Amino acid sequence: MVKKIQMTVPLVEMDGDEMAGVIWQQIKDVLLTPYIDLKTMYYDLSLKNRDDTDDRITIEAAEATRKYRVAVKCATITPNAQRVEEYNLKQMWKSPNGTIRAILDGTVFRRPIIVKNIKPLVGTWERPITIARHAYGDVYKAVEMKTATKGRAELLFTDASGQVSRQVIHDFAGPGTVMAMHNIDDSIKSFARVCFNYALEQKQDLWFATKDTISKKYDHNFKDIFEEMYNQEYQQKFARTGIEYFYTLIDDAVARLVRSKGGFIWACKNYDGDVMSDMIASAFGSLAMMTSVLVSPAGCYEYEAAHGTVTRHYRQYLRGKETSTNPVAILFAWTGALRRRGELDGLSSLRQFATALEQAAVDTIEEGIMTKDLAALAGGKKRIVNTGQFLEAVNARLQVQYSG
Repeated sequence: MVKKIQMTVPLVEMDGDEMAGVIWQQIKDVLLTPYIDLKTMYYDLSLKNRDDTDDRITIEAAEATRKYRVAVKCATITPNAQRVEEYNLKQMWKSPNGTIRAILDGTVFRRPIIVKNIKPLVGTWERPITIARHAYGDVYKAVEMKTATKGRAELLFTDASGQVSRQVIHDFAGPGTVMAMHNIDDSIKSFARVCFNYALEQKQDLWFATKDTISKKYDHNFKDIFEEMYNQEYQQKFARTGIEYFYTLIDDAVARLVRSKGGFIWACKNYDGDVMSDMIASAFGSLAMMTSVLVSPAGCYEYEAAHGTVTRHYRQYLRGKETSTNPVAILFAWTGALRRRGELDGLSSLRQFATALEQAAVDTIEEGIMTKDLAALAGGKKRIVNTGQFLEAVNARLQVQYSG
């Protein structure tokens, strides 16, 4: 009988939807509660409960994360029109991730989970590449308009004193579309600070890339804020740590990326980060083998899987069919949160457990035991198992690795 690790401070637990929610509970039952006296502040972020609480539960979970500093989140449904009808919702609720990011003012860091028998599609990559994604503005808060006839589109700004400035966007000779994007300096500064601090913590080089040669105001503002903060606050710290910060155009960054060996952090604007994190995930394996952590300037951390709720497998599960759903990203969300909780609370046993559990999962895959999605990617011997069998195989190795 293993003596359970005693937690002193709870972490915030945000439960979720569909197959991800099923796996969430399986991981707790098989791999966590037998070893840890698990203390969490529990928030049910399933779509039905968000609807029942008018989404107040999401705000409460984010506020609790600010208080306790560490959270772990299951994948959740962001409803579209079909989901509104399916769940008989009061309205089309916003993305919980977007709400939490806005409240915490956080930056998302995504990094692939490396196993020896799944080789990256880019042959030069030897170490994982982390994408740091700004989580505010750009196309996600854009205002769009479709024009039906000829006319003039203008960008207009009225300052606090009532002074108006305007700029012609385009004189339309016929129908077209217009989009206005925005960002705010305070959010960009938070993004830059979190990226610099995370690079120092991870002891990895930091890249930042935009297209300031074309976007001489919007993108150039990002570049200037990063450069000023680095020069004033971080240059000496980076030098002492032996790491580098540099800026480059985003097309040059892509060229450098595919020739690199990996092992660095690439900071991107919101949409760029959305695209590049999926590209990195696919090139290294899959979204189910990707860690994701939201980091705030105040030092709050929210860990989650990079993938969604796995709807197709959930519908099979409801019909009583066996599913071979990869639980690794969800598992690593838990281990990331537990390790951070251990670091903040001075609990070496909790940190060591998290590391041992991750190693047990990696060893299981490298020994050829894996879910169906990984079998198509992996080399060498392979034995395809269902989700429960995979978790039990991880637990068997954990029992050997973990001495209590």
